[in-house]
Amino acid sequence: MNPSASGWIKKLTKELSKNQEFLNQSESSFYDRLKHSGFIYGNSKASIAYFIDAEDLSEEEMSKINLFLALYFAHSNSNNNLKFLDSIIAFYKQIDVYKSSFFNDLFSSKISNGLLEKIIHKRVQIDDNVLIKNFNYFVINALLYVDILAYKEYLVKNTISSSYIKKLEASIEKIVLDVLNSKVVKTKYDKSLIKLFESSMRYQDNAYITHSEAMANLVTNHEKWYLFDIACMSTWSDKVIDKNEQIFLHKIGKELHLPETTITNSINSVNSFYTKHKDNIDLLSSRNIVENFYDNSSKMVSKLISRNKKRLKKELVQSKELVRLIGQSTIRDLSKKEQKQLQEQLIDIIKSIPSLAIFMLPGGALLLPLFIKFIPKLLPSAFDDNRIDES
Repeated sequence: MNPSASGWIKKLTKELSKNQEFLNQSESSFYDRLKHSGFIYGNSKASIAYFIDAEDLSEEEMSKINLFLALYFAHSNSNNNLKFLDSIIAFYKQIDVYKSSFFNDLFSSKISNGLLEKIIHKRVQIDDNVLIKNFNYFVINALLYVDILAYKEYLVKNTISSSYIKKLEASIEKIVLDVLNSKVVKTKYDKSLIKLFESSMRYQDNAYITHSEAMANLVTNHEKWYLFDIACMSTWSDKVIDKNEQIFLHKIGKELHLPETTITNSINSVNSFYTKHKDNIDLLSSRNIVENFYDNSSKMVSKLISRNKKRLKKELVQSKELVRLIGQSTIRDLSKKEQKQLQEQLIDIIKSIPSLAIFMLPGGALLLPLFIKFIPKLLPSAFDDNRIDES
């Protein structure tokens, strides 16, 4: 399955039909899956569906899948008689009126899986600038669960008002900013998070609300769980939840009437998630822009090669001189003439595989060294003296 190409929703829906037990779990269990995958925190590091092979999926693609599955699960656990596709398109069409026509250019198309794919693609914020990728859509993706909460409301009432989403986002903004501003010493990450939250809300004309009003806006368990998890996430921006922050979080948890076990589990979950992934979350890492560029480019090239492995192997077999040069490059430095020859032959192969067309774009040549880096993985082990047999 490739969520970056058309047709992925149809394929995923077919997989869901074979794995009905996935839809029969409790809502609290499903929410925990969303949390542990990173979806609730704005960084999907895994797919919530056990039947999906996520090895070759990018973070953006996993966010798309997780958003779709969360919406689908909400519908399957509702009493709404509308078909899923009809209801979800109607939902996004209605809230689009309140969001300055964010999706307006899409709704001229007929209701279809393809239309939903376009909506989800646009909703999951993907920045095409690989230099700053991940950082600037971090908070916006952390707010994706607002769509799920609003859709649940829509399924009950067959309508959704702007006031519901406005109140929910206003409460999230107020509580998160209270948490961040409660810190005696604010790191650069705290200041970044404050700015990101302030700029990521869909409604910038929210009137000021008090702390107690923000709490009163939250009615359902899902709304309370989500706000508390977002509050926990915001305290971790300096890579630790200290004693004073835990006291403040417990205070918020009590105000939300959450059980002590839920409060403790949420704090432990965010600690566990960010401890595990802190080096792969740009907001929390200390990498400079060049390191960030290389890391994101490396991931992108690795995914492209992995998805085109069979085709590449076939092309390489037909180019014996290229294989020889790649093999030599693993044991010695190639001459300038050999390097030029290697690049020319690689470009010829890239031209033959449409999905690798990104290398032909302006600046694409910068990715060639990365492309070469991953090629030896396709070759016999004899070409790589440093390869370790793990069997």
